[in-house]
Amino acid sequence: MRFPPRISRIGAAAAVLSALLVGGTVTATPAAAAVGSICYGDLPSQAHDTLELIEQGGPYPYPQDGTVFQNREGILPSQSSGYYHEYTVITPGSPTRGARRIVTGEERQEDYYTADHYASFDLINYGC
Repeated sequence: MRFPPRISRIGAAAAVLSALLVGGTVTATPAAAAVGSICYGDLPSQAHDTLELIEQGGPYPYPQDGTVFQNREGILPSQSSGYYHEYTVITPGSPTRGARRIVTGEERQEDYYTADHYASFDLINYGC
């Protein structure tokens, strides 16, 4: 059986599920409340390719891949500079990098997907 890349990366989703199962409370910051969720299996195939490249450490198709994501939009949970990194999800037929990205948070090992160039994010859930 082949496991998806970064299968251990359930990060924040695991904390929320754990708190709910044991009767705890979950508090969200305004930024975290704006982040949705997406099942790994519901991602476009190109996102799977990007996650595999991240797991392998490259090589990446664009020089911007792996650079620090600044979170200027403030949608992702607030972290120190350098916490997040971005990677291109290739858009078939697009003459440019397109709008799709994977943004990773290394310390908590979470992965986010955006299809609209940072206007919204979904935390990737590897357990569904």
